Amino acid sequence: MKFDIEIYSDGAVISDMLAMKEKGLVTGFTTNPSLMKKAGITDYIAFAREALDKVEGLPISFEVFGDDFETMEKEALLMAELGENVFVKIPITNTLGESSVPLIKKLSAQGLKLNVTALMTEKQVEDTVEALAPDTENIISVFAGRIADTGINPKPLMRKALDICRQKEGTKLLWASTREVYNIIQAEELGADIITVPPAILDKLSMYHMDLEQLSLDTVRMFNKDIKTLGFTILD
Repeated sequence: MKFDIEIYSDGAVISDMLAMKEKGLVTGFTTNPSLMKKAGITDYIAFAREALDKVEGLPISFEVFGDDFETMEKEALLMAELGENVFVKIPITNTLGESSVPLIKKLSAQGLKLNVTALMTEKQVEDTVEALAPDTENIISVFAGRIADTGINPKPLMRKALDICRQKEGTKLLWASTREVYNIIQAEELGADIITVPPAILDKLSMYHMDLEQLSLDTVRMFNKDIKTLGFTILD
């Protein structure tokens, strides 16, 4: 299968990252603190260095841990030094709801590659893109999946976000919080530059354009297998 959109693997298990790379499914990687917690990471810098070694130059995003902007800045500068292919993830606000835009502007002016994350409104996208320095590489991660979780269609916002990103050369729109394979189709049709996809959903690409009659039969066989495993019957 061939997609025009860039597909990044979203996770913090290095063996999964390597497997996706070897399959040729992905062109980059993203991580976040929640994924690192789930993966049992205990040494951030050691994890980052090992991941950088395994991805062999493909873009990879590492997120700051600090909740105050002074700490975020120090962490961002440290992580940016780990490799030319590192994008530093900065959340759009801290936990107090204070905007990270001033910090984004400061870091971008120093030439850091940024991945601004957890964006969910048009204003957040506008303010972020405006803060980015010319001639820098950046990713704007809009959480389409989380928006959809609220019952709101994320596509209108994603279209506006794409138009805004196109106003600043070197800025790419990323469809984040992917929930299903069809989100890849949606993001590609929209014209988004990147979509992050967890390994569990990447594995489902083996079903891409699968014959639905066969899928129906496979599903019935799966149910039957589970019925036998239960070991009981409805009728005496």
